[in-house]
Amino acid sequence: MLHSKMHGRRKFVKKERLCSKKLIQELFSKGSSFFLYPYKVIYLPVDNAEEQLPHQVLVSVSKRKFKHAVDRNLVKRRIKEAYRLNKHIISPKLDQNVSFLIAFIYVSPKLLPYNEIEPKLKSAMSRLLDTGL
Repeated sequence: MLHSKMHGRRKFVKKERLCSKKLIQELFSKGSSFFLYPYKVIYLPVDNAEEQLPHQVLVSVSKRKFKHAVDRNLVKRRIKEAYRLNKHIISPKLDQNVSFLIAFIYVSPKLLPYNEIEPKLKSAMSRLLDTGL
């Protein structure tokens, strides 16, 4: 188990969750997107010169594809954990005055294991870096 200063920074706190209905609506109406199986990623760069906001993330899993809430919640937990452990990929390399609103929409009809979800999320975040700048 890691017991370092880095371990304390690997949290997925409330400020990093996209909860505001206004911002979610703005993300879906004005945001750009790309598809990288099993995700559709929608992102919107936001200028935050007046306050240092972290990137805000939304995770969505279709009720139509996963009828049972336990399955939807399991997929969301796996995606959030993969993001929490790998958010450093997008954090230090971006301009400090811009943060992203990001939606990870899980589109696979299958319940994928964590060892398949994490590498795909890493490559989606790398692609976000390439397209978002």
